[in-house]
Amino acid sequence: MKRTAHDIILKPVITEESMMGTAFKKYTFKVAKDANKAEIKAAVEEVFGVKVSKVNTLNCKGHLRRYGRYEGYTPAWKKAIVTLTEDSDTIDFFDGLL
Repeated sequence: MKRTAHDIILKPVITEESMMGTAFKKYTFKVAKDANKAEIKAAVEEVFGVKVSKVNTLNCKGHLRRYGRYEGYTPAWKKAIVTLTEDSDTIDFFDGLL
């Protein structure tokens, strides 16, 4: 079964550092753990209608959390930083957050 673009891009990452990157056309997303750079690039171009020049990915490990005497880890996840081309439009979703 083929995955859709919405199966690959899970949600945007909204932090101070990621929002500073929007000035340079860099957008950060939480993506599926098994997605590769080519799939992420195609998914962003399909969903937002922009041209992607570069995709950087990193695996974020889960943090240790304690609940009383019990401890465990939050789930690990994958982050993708997508850089758009110079002639590409910005992503409207992030423009409303500034």
